[in-house]
Amino acid sequence: MRSARIWTGIYRRSTMNAMAPVGAPSLPTAVDYRVYHDTQIFAAEQRNIFKGRTWCYLGLEAEIPNAGDFRATHLGETPVVLVRGQEGKLHAWVNRCAHKGATVCRSLRGNQADGAFVCVYHQWAYDSEGTLVGVPFRRGMKGVGGYEKDFDLASHSLEKLRVESYKGMVFGTFSADIESLDDFLGPVMRKYIDRVFQRPIKVLGYSRQYMAGNWKLYSENSRDSYHGGLLHLFYPTFGIYRQSQDSAGELAEQGFHNVFTVSKPKGDIDYGSFGDEANREMQGSAKLQDERLLQFRPEIEDDVGLHIQSLFPSVVLQQIQNTLATRQIVTHGVDKTELVWTYFGYADDDEETTRHRLRNLNLVGPSGLISMEDGEAVELCQQGTVGAEGKHSFIEMGGDDVRGYYAPMGMDENAVRGFWKGYLSLMGDALAVSAEASA
Repeated sequence: MRSARIWTGIYRRSTMNAMAPVGAPSLPTAVDYRVYHDTQIFAAEQRNIFKGRTWCYLGLEAEIPNAGDFRATHLGETPVVLVRGQEGKLHAWVNRCAHKGATVCRSLRGNQADGAFVCVYHQWAYDSEGTLVGVPFRRGMKGVGGYEKDFDLASHSLEKLRVESYKGMVFGTFSADIESLDDFLGPVMRKYIDRVFQRPIKVLGYSRQYMAGNWKLYSENSRDSYHGGLLHLFYPTFGIYRQSQDSAGELAEQGFHNVFTVSKPKGDIDYGSFGDEANREMQGSAKLQDERLLQFRPEIEDDVGLHIQSLFPSVVLQQIQNTLATRQIVTHGVDKTELVWTYFGYADDDEETTRHRLRNLNLVGPSGLISMEDGEAVELCQQGTVGAEGKHSFIEMGGDDVRGYYAPMGMDENAVRGFWKGYLSLMGDALAVSAEASA
C-alpha cells in the first residue's frame, strides 16, 4: 500500500517544517514525479481541467475573419473546429462525426463558402454551428432501408462548445455553469491582454513544435523565470535580458494565470557589458552576422521588452522584443505535447515594421535563438523522472508561498507554485482516487 504521505502527489511545508500531504493545498512546494507519467492522472486532467471548469484557448479571431473561415484546433486532447458562421458569430464543435466517430474536418484551416462540413465516410453534413443538416438515404430508397420516421437530425449533431472571445483571443469550454471568460481571466490578466491587443492584428504565420514530455512540464517552464538567464545563453551573451533590468511578476488570485514583464535597459545600452552580470554565457566566439536582430523598437506606451503571460491551462501570450505570438499547449498523451505558435503583428504595420518583426522571430519558436532550449528541458525532465514515483521536485526558490505581485522576477518559483495551487483546486479529489487505484 502506498504511504498516505504521497497520495496526492503534491506537498506543502507544514508549521513543523515537514512535508505534509493535503487534498488541495494552498502552498504546494513539491510535486511527485508520478504526475508526469501516470496515465490515470492524465485521463483525469482531461475530465477535470480541459473538460472541466476552465476556458481553453482555441485561436485568434484574426485567423478566421470571414464567414465560413475555420481553424482546426484542440481543447486538451479533444479535436475541435473553430468556425466563423455565415452571420459572423463564432462557433466551436468537437471534430468527431456523430455517426461513426470519424474526423469531419480534415484540414488545418480554410473556408467553407457554403458553411457545410461533410464527413467523407458516409457524407453526414453539418452546418457551421455543428448541427446535422443532411444524411444520405435518410428515408432509404423505394421504401427499403433508411432510418425511422422519427429520426431527428438535430439530436445527432456534433458536440458543441460554449465560445467567448476577449480582445480577439477565442476560448471554449464544455462547462455549462462556469463563470464568464472575463471573470475567469480576471482584471489583472485582462489588463495585460489589453496591453498586447491594443489595436487590430494580422496573422503572420505558424510553427508547430513537438515535445516528448508532459504538458505540465511546459506549463511550469513558461511560469519559471528562474531559468531565463541560466538556460537561455543567448540572453546574457547578446544582452536581451540581465538581472539589473526592472522586472516584475503578477498572479491571478487563484494562481491559475501569471505574467512576467521586463523593461528595456535604462540609458545607453552596452551589449558587451551584459556578460558581467551573467552566471554563464556562450563559450568561444559568438557574433551575430545581422545585429538588427537585437534591435527593440518600442511600439507600446511603456518600456517593456518582454511580456510572457501564461493563461491556464493551455496558452502563453508573448511579446519578446518585437515578436508577438500565442503558444497553444496541446496534450496528445502523457508524454506527448504539441506547441502551436501563432505569430502576429498589427494590422497597421508598414512594410518595414513587418520585415523587422519577421527578422525578430528568429529569437522564438521551435528553433528560436532564445526559445529552443525549453523543449529540450521538458524532455530532459520527462526522461529523468521515469520510474521516480514517490520522489518529488523542490520548488521553494523564493519561499513557500504564492504571492500576487513580486519584483524583481528571476529569483523565485512563485508562479510555478501558483500553477500547482490552481491545478490542485481542480484535481485534488481525482489525484486521491488515482493514488488509491495505483496503490
